[in-house]
Amino acid sequence: MELRPYQKEAVAAITEQWASGARRTLLVLPTGCGKTIVFCKLTEGVVSEGDRVLIMAHRGELLDQAADKLLKATGLHCAVEKAEESCLGSWFRVTVGSVQTLMREKRLEQFAPDYFDTIIVDEAHHCLSESYQRVLNHFSEAKVLGVTATPDRGDMRNLGQYFDSLAYEYSLPRAIREGYLSPIKALTIPLKLDLSGVSIQSGDFKAGDLGTALDPYLHSIADEMQNHCADRKTVVFLPLVATSQKFRDILNQRGFRAAEVNGSSPDRAEILADFEAGKYNVLCNSMLLTEGWDCPSVDCIVVLRPTKVRSLYCQMVGRGTRLSPETGKDHLLLLDFLWNTDRHELCRPAHLICESPEVATKMTKNMEEAGCPVDIEEAEQKASEDVIAEREAALAQKLAEMKKRKRALVDPLQFEMSIQAEDLAGYTPSFGWEMGPASDKQRSALEKMGIFPDEIDNAGKAAMLLDKLDKRRLAGLTTPKQIRFLESRGFRHVGTWQFGEAKRLIDRIAANAWKIPRGIDPLYFNPKEA
Repeated sequence: MELRPYQKEAVAAITEQWASGARRTLLVLPTGCGKTIVFCKLTEGVVSEGDRVLIMAHRGELLDQAADKLLKATGLHCAVEKAEESCLGSWFRVTVGSVQTLMREKRLEQFAPDYFDTIIVDEAHHCLSESYQRVLNHFSEAKVLGVTATPDRGDMRNLGQYFDSLAYEYSLPRAIREGYLSPIKALTIPLKLDLSGVSIQSGDFKAGDLGTALDPYLHSIADEMQNHCADRKTVVFLPLVATSQKFRDILNQRGFRAAEVNGSSPDRAEILADFEAGKYNVLCNSMLLTEGWDCPSVDCIVVLRPTKVRSLYCQMVGRGTRLSPETGKDHLLLLDFLWNTDRHELCRPAHLICESPEVATKMTKNMEEAGCPVDIEEAEQKASEDVIAEREAALAQKLAEMKKRKRALVDPLQFEMSIQAEDLAGYTPSFGWEMGPASDKQRSALEKMGIFPDEIDNAGKAAMLLDKLDKRRLAGLTTPKQIRFLESRGFRHVGTWQFGEAKRLIDRIAANAWKIPRGIDPLYFNPKEA
């Protein structure tokens, strides 16, 4: 099986991290981008070098999928460590193992600490739990790869506490732009659902309370779905089985062909097959389908299980992001309701794509005002521009002072604002090494490239700046020194210009005795029109 370009990049990056000494590293791929095939190809490589590999997950379906994909993609067979089955004594170099089985003390003590050389944790956002940590600590010398769709956890314990590095991240916007995932349009429904009485349990809204809070609104939600989902293949996520079954009945009363599945459904496989075949056009579930189930033709997601956990929200939406051109699918419609909660932040469509909380808040507000489906990429771009404009206005005096400083180097803040780098402005270190001070080598490199290093707070931001500068050089964009010179003379966002555009203007100014030529207004100057 031929890997996609980003999948090849991911395998190479993980291998490089392990080789460089980062023994515990992360791979972040959006749902639908083939994380299983990536770690299968990685497994093939380390097995060829003599490693014994454990692929660990918390659900049997994920283990079965991993074993099946590994066989199809590489020809490698797996031993199983689950319930009564054991890999001990097997000659297979790869084991798929249930964390619930492996965490048991009597089971673990049968394995030497060096039994596995490489461990792959599927759905790694779960790995900070006690069960996973017990297993990982037992095999403490093994190389570890965590694979997840998002690096967040609901209890706010960052994965950086365990992992040493992020080997590779393939973003949702990039996946959409490159044609591997479906574009997403989100529609904010002006229906306010009161969550003020819902309590928090284990870092998220309590499912039982959510069911009670949601119940009075089910008929109104069904009415909205009649307006927007009648001709779509829709998956609805709800907090409780009873709520899911009740909503199925309400939808059927309104002319939908709705079915419901849960963990106890004896005919679950049949219902899922019938939904895929078109017998049903709505599938209601109580969080059963968040992981390990795919139906590419799904073109509408309704999240009626509000959550604070980004990984869970991404998993829900991810059930609809796969491509299905043969069914005429050209985008995914995501219905977003105005959950009324003053006490708790919860995930909204903006959190699928925004790294900065500031941009996410602005994007959410803009979408609420739009009143129609909005492409989330376009919405994020508009929100980013709005935030930058607002931040510039708030920092106008400070930025003006920076631009006038008789300093040969550019202040980091000025550089961030000039290139409109929201990821830099909102950067927060995650891994241990990122939180330390910038190294002398980093500071020297930044200074050489034109950035004033004294205001860089940590090594992580220094590394990101250096990476950004290197990529800008390769892309032929303006240098920090060009930015400093032109912005000190009143030109705006020089960081978004091409290197050649800035050079031509500086040459004109130099030829004019270092004065701005007549007819050029720095405030409104457009290098593309010059």
